[in-house]
Amino acid sequence: MKILIKNATVVFPDQTCVSNVLVENSTIVAVDAAEHARADMVVNARGLHLLPGLIDDQVHFREPGLTHKEDLAHASKACAKGGVTSFLEMPNTNPTTTTVQRLQEKLELASRSSFVNYGFYIGATPNNLVELQNAKRTPGIKIFIGSSTGDLLVDDQDTLERIFSETSLPICAHCEDEATIRDNLVRYGDRTDVAAHSLVRDHRAAMIATQRAIDLAVRHQHRFHILHVSTAAEAALLPHPSGLITAEVCPHHLFFNIDDYERLGALIKMNPSIKTAADNAALWQALLDGRITVVATDHAPHTLEEKQQPYPACPSGLPAVENSLALMLNQVAGGRCTIEQVVGWMSAAPAQVWQLDKKGSIEVGSDADLVLVDMQLSQTIDNAHQETKCRWSPWHGQQLTGWPVRTWVMGHEVFRLDDLKPRFDTSRWGSEISYRLAAV
Repeated sequence: MKILIKNATVVFPDQTCVSNVLVENSTIVAVDAAEHARADMVVNARGLHLLPGLIDDQVHFREPGLTHKEDLAHASKACAKGGVTSFLEMPNTNPTTTTVQRLQEKLELASRSSFVNYGFYIGATPNNLVELQNAKRTPGIKIFIGSSTGDLLVDDQDTLERIFSETSLPICAHCEDEATIRDNLVRYGDRTDVAAHSLVRDHRAAMIATQRAIDLAVRHQHRFHILHVSTAAEAALLPHPSGLITAEVCPHHLFFNIDDYERLGALIKMNPSIKTAADNAALWQALLDGRITVVATDHAPHTLEEKQQPYPACPSGLPAVENSLALMLNQVAGGRCTIEQVVGWMSAAPAQVWQLDKKGSIEVGSDADLVLVDMQLSQTIDNAHQETKCRWSPWHGQQLTGWPVRTWVMGHEVFRLDDLKPRFDTSRWGSEISYRLAAV
């Protein structure tokens, strides 16, 4: 099937201009097609921007084991609505993804239930070095240097040295220092207000663990990606990306701070914790000057009932995949950044970091993962209209300008906003992501 998307303002890797994009089956075959090129379907996109599909490289979709909170079908539908055409999912499901067999089981599960493209990290434990060495069909290794329990917590130095020195896949890590957190619990453990969470998981906990991980990566010359940077102190550590070390930030660390606990309470309880307004500003600056290159969500839903438990019983995590693009486009509308920068942070950079084949740009030969956005459309986030299984958002009630209105995954239209009503075609599944380099 051929689809001609004409008169769109296309965000290319090196420019933005009005053009016609021709898709044949799952592939972009022309980016400057004639207006009357032969096609089975013609989409007149005049006045709309055409973006490469977003790649969210940090999500928790809870399947298997925790599907009362989220599952692949609901989460991938939310992705389609939000313009996210590919996701990379974390290993802390139940059971955890810490063996090659469990990785393969997850891939098979997604092949039957995900409406967008999918990939899964393999998780490090203190005892699974051989599994990490043998893993394929994965973007890389996830290490929890803090903020996990059971076999996924790896904070022993000797084990970390071996993982960085004896594996070849790229590594990403959750960086919070467990010793610092334990010390802070002694000081603040009797507090029952959720704001104490940012004192327990403080700036120092984040910075110590990030310094430690950067040191490991540099000494062993191992490709390393720092997840959810949350502090100005960490941002100050980051070099401009040289290929060895890259970093990302999440919307909740850009848009929320400790002043929002009074309004939102445990809805914004996260690991790493929300920090200060000064940290918000420093993270934005690091994003704008290129020290942070990726924006990802850390989509980690819990039910509203779970989040409404008193602190500290309330779990950490929030949903974000269906609103992340709109949140960033709203910043474009407000003049804080450009649409080209948003595409860089949410499409091109994650494709480069994880060496995703044929993803992240609108070019001849690339996969036809595409999103049309209306930069004039204003809508209000509403819990009642969320596709995520948990059916809530911490941005409920916020009006944003700039929204996805149509999404294609591998040339198949999965979402369309029709008279402001979402329409989905979930008759086909997404595809397993392939990687240009099996190992780095």
